[in-house]
Amino acid sequence: MGIFKLIVRRLLLGVVTLLIVSLAVFLLTNVLGDPIKRQLGRGALPDVVRARRAELGLDRPLTTRYLEWVKGLVTGDPGVSFSNGTPVWDLVKDRINNSLFLMAISAAISIPLSLFLGAFAALRRDSWFDRIMSNQLLVLAAMPEFVVGALLTVLLATNVWHVLPAVSRIRPGEPPWSDVDGLVLPVLTLALAVTPHVGRTMRAAMIEVLESDYVEMARLKGLSERTVLWRHAFPNALGPTMQVIALNIAYLAGGVVIVEILFNFRGLGIVLLDAIPDANAPVVQFVAMFIASIYVVTNLVADVVTIIVTPRLRTRL
Repeated sequence: MGIFKLIVRRLLLGVVTLLIVSLAVFLLTNVLGDPIKRQLGRGALPDVVRARRAELGLDRPLTTRYLEWVKGLVTGDPGVSFSNGTPVWDLVKDRINNSLFLMAISAAISIPLSLFLGAFAALRRDSWFDRIMSNQLLVLAAMPEFVVGALLTVLLATNVWHVLPAVSRIRPGEPPWSDVDGLVLPVLTLALAVTPHVGRTMRAAMIEVLESDYVEMARLKGLSERTVLWRHAFPNALGPTMQVIALNIAYLAGGVVIVEILFNFRGLGIVLLDAIPDANAPVVQFVAMFIASIYVVTNLVADVVTIIVTPRLRTRL
């Protein structure tokens, strides 16, 4: 019952957060520029400009347009593209699948790897493995994903070893797994961007738990070291790490845009890159709200999972 109340509270908070974000996104996208002037040019006749503005609904009050846009998001109709009149959903649905697939593969690789590296480094604290791993993770954490992607491209796709394509070759209508070779560099870039943060957090949490009184008590009771680690230490260390995992999964939603542009991956990043110069507000708004929704959902899931995997927190509900 306690978890149910927590979920309800977090859902309500998430709805409020998305409403605030939607207002900010709507107002900011209205200062991207005038899409009419981008389409027709500065020399367009005033009558033609007024007719085009009325066709796109830009002659209506800002409040009316915002309320209709929010209603469309809730009902599954995010509007139409200013550039070609195509419904936004038709324009982005395949790209969403590609981006989500890229995020899922990156998370599935980076999160278990980072948890293992962090836990193993904590168990071998102050050893050569711990020192080397901590320094390498710190270096990777300081590097933006576009720098990591560029270095991987130089190493694996151009000058040093030409073993992978430098760009993705997914054709329109094809699933993202149709070009496995083209997935390697984007996935590796995102995995290397996430692993350092989760790994360092897991190491710190594991060290703290291993030095706690209840772990010492479990050892004094004669439990095997494996039981102490996996039944007592790891679940309690996983709780604090879940928040960082959620933040990094949410980060993937934003970082994937940069990586997609870098490797020409047919996802939301390319759609956003094409929409911003044209002041195509409906597309930019939808992509922004999609990323914000991922942030809200991942944090909600992290809160619930943290309570489930942490025995101390479960007893407080």
